Amino acid sequence: MKKLLALSLIAVAAAAAHAQETKVAVGISGWTGFAPLTLAKEAGIFKKHGLDVSIKKIPQKDRHLAIASGDVQCAATTVETWVVWNANGVATTQIFQLDKSFGADGMVVKPAIAKIADLKGKTVAADAPGTAGYFGLAWMLKKNGLSVKDVKVVNMGPQPAANAMIAGTSDIDAAMTYEPYLSAVRAKPEAGKIIATTLDYPMVMDTFGCTPKFLQDNPKAAKALADSYFEAVDMIRKEPKKSYEIMGADVKQSAEAFENSAKYLRWQDREANQKFFAGEHGQFSKEAADLLLEIGVIKAIPDLSRLADTRFLK
Repeated sequence: MKKLLALSLIAVAAAAAHAQETKVAVGISGWTGFAPLTLAKEAGIFKKHGLDVSIKKIPQKDRHLAIASGDVQCAATTVETWVVWNANGVATTQIFQLDKSFGADGMVVKPAIAKIADLKGKTVAADAPGTAGYFGLAWMLKKNGLSVKDVKVVNMGPQPAANAMIAGTSDIDAAMTYEPYLSAVRAKPEAGKIIATTLDYPMVMDTFGCTPKFLQDNPKAAKALADSYFEAVDMIRKEPKKSYEIMGADVKQSAEAFENSAKYLRWQDREANQKFFAGEHGQFSKEAADLLLEIGVIKAIPDLSRLADTRFLK
């Protein structure tokens, strides 16, 4: 009888613990930099921190719509994208940095094109305005004396853009893409070459953010999300093989292939986060906002001081 009572109490306690888990839906893509979030879910790290996280794969161009509709409460995306979302009325606040690209994003061109300035009048495949791909194109063109008005932009996501280059699509002269698709082009030099990456133009940084309402109503869950991410990054360091297998499986890659694509970025730990939000985040957001306004992606610059909340990095 005592044994049955003890088992019953354990079951009740387990049910109560499960009931206390905060539900949160997160919008991401298959981008290598976001993979620690998948690891945190699959390895039980989110659950350990009292979170019931559902991860939804949503194209970057549609992620803000999912936030606006309430389909997700949080998302991962590039720093400048939060500027676009807030400028367009989708209130969101960044709470921690995920990664920095060190060659994981880039521009690929047909073999005959020698430099970015040669793209004037040419056709470039890039994701829609308001995405990292489009912003990256505008950034690289501006640094080379051109603008998006000087090229013909065909809107294609990072994977189909890379595939178009590999397939030798005749009417596309260049494309913006990222890992793991960038490596697919790297492996086929006869189809195209990588003319520039974020090693040349360090402007791709990813952060995680949520709606102000979610942060206000669930501060403990927001702290748990940040802590879970940092624990996942630590797991990659301590158990690389297991971690790469889990993260690779999510994007249909072997552990080895995933590890290779991860070489072109750096996941950011707690210390790197604190340093980033102390200065670089604000400086980059301002420069990015000015460019977004210049190319017509936004009509006005939002209040940049409200784009980040660093309470959860401690």
